[in-house]
Amino acid sequence: MKPDIHPEYHTLTVHCACGASFEMRSTMSIEQVDICSQCHPFYTGKQKLVDTAGRVERFRKKYAKTGKNKAEAAPEAPADN
Repeated sequence: MKPDIHPEYHTLTVHCACGASFEMRSTMSIEQVDICSQCHPFYTGKQKLVDTAGRVERFRKKYAKTGKNKAEAAPEAPADN
């Protein structure tokens, strides 16, 4: 490595808003974070699963009339031979 071109890489203690603290290494000075792996919903298992199939069905139900009206109102194109 070339001397005097790399940033200083040091160990620091980071505190989360939930009260947890952990050590990490960084070139920046971070003292506090809003969310960490101990309080994040993905890692704690408290994540809400979204029923995407239900969303699709609600969308189709909502726009079913609009889609049918347009399909019925559109005349068929004559076939060119």
